[in-house]
Amino acid sequence: MRMVGGSDEQASPAATELKRRRKSPRLSGAGGAAQAEEAAPDPGPGGAAEANEHPFGSPDSLTRPPIRGYRWAGSPSTSFLPEQSKKEKAYDSNEPKKPAGDQLDTDTLLNESKADFIEKKKEHHSPTSQNRIKSLDRPSTGKQPQPLAKSAGGLQSGFHKGWTLLLFILLISIPLLWVLWSGMPRFLDAMSSRDTQILQAFRARMRKLKNTYQSQDPNLWKRTHVLLEKHLNASHLHLEPAILLFAAGQEAEKALNCLSNAIADAFAFSQNASAIKINGADKAVLDSDIVKLEVDNELSSGFRGGKKIAVVHRFELLPAGSTLIFYKYCDHENAAFKDVALLLTVLLDEQSLRKSLTLQEVEEKVRDFLWTKFTGSDVPSSFKNMDTDKLSGLWSRISHLVLPVWPEKSLSVEGCT
Repeated sequence: MRMVGGSDEQASPAATELKRRRKSPRLSGAGGAAQAEEAAPDPGPGGAAEANEHPFGSPDSLTRPPIRGYRWAGSPSTSFLPEQSKKEKAYDSNEPKKPAGDQLDTDTLLNESKADFIEKKKEHHSPTSQNRIKSLDRPSTGKQPQPLAKSAGGLQSGFHKGWTLLLFILLISIPLLWVLWSGMPRFLDAMSSRDTQILQAFRARMRKLKNTYQSQDPNLWKRTHVLLEKHLNASHLHLEPAILLFAAGQEAEKALNCLSNAIADAFAFSQNASAIKINGADKAVLDSDIVKLEVDNELSSGFRGGKKIAVVHRFELLPAGSTLIFYKYCDHENAAFKDVALLLTVLLDEQSLRKSLTLQEVEEKVRDFLWTKFTGSDVPSSFKNMDTDKLSGLWSRISHLVLPVWPEKSLSVEGCT
């Protein structure tokens, strides 16, 4: 079967349909027309005239190619295919028409984007681009991260505030120091002059007493003078009270009483004060708790009232339990009053103390005597408030300095002078 137009090729319905689709307006335009011309087979010798004929006008003036009719061999006239043309019209009407220029631009953009993609892909895999990417990934040393910059700014502001506070303190402290420094000499002079007056008054009274009690051991004057004078000097820090314990035999009872009062009065007189005086013989028959309360009230009220020394006569006659109150006033570290002095006297059962005894031996005699007095078997009631451990603690507090007192022949029978 051969086409009427004089074509040499065999034309089947499928071939005619393919040829018609290749000339469809979807492929028309600048790019589509060129592809359609390349894809279309060359017309035969007999079909050249038919291909060059344009009964409906030129292709540039047409929006779509004309519908050609095909006839079968042996048919008298050309037969059109109305169903196919209807289908093509419906297909063409559903698709929006685009100008040829827009189609060309779209194809050009697609080609350019494809070329750019290929070029970028090549650049990405190249060593130079990889080095550039690594360098971009590294943090720049010239630029500081924002949190670090903020912290640096906070440190700088804190530094300025610290300097401002320091300058403010200096502006206040320098004038204050100048005032204190300028007034310090006058203050020191006043203190030194007062200390000098106190010390001079105390030394004068002690020299007089030394001339009166000429039978006493030189160690008594020396050690007593050093210990009490240290407490009279305000420049020394008072960490604990001054504790003195005078002991004597029966023959030196009057000297013990007079000398202890005279030394306490000398110490108090130098500070324009009086001494607290407690007599153990007056409290020997009272209840231990009552005596403890009375001694505590007398010492605390006297020291708060400005008195600086207390004398407790006949310490061994106090009820055993009442002596525990001296933990409060004679402690080395936690004494209630540290700038005061306490003078205790103990009259031994022995008739006399030998002058040949050392101070260590005198101390041991006094300790053994108090042990027997407060914890002996003949005083069972004392165990209610006193035992060996408590007495050991008490003795360690009152035995700072134990000094012997010897009898004085120059003392009058009635008084101390």
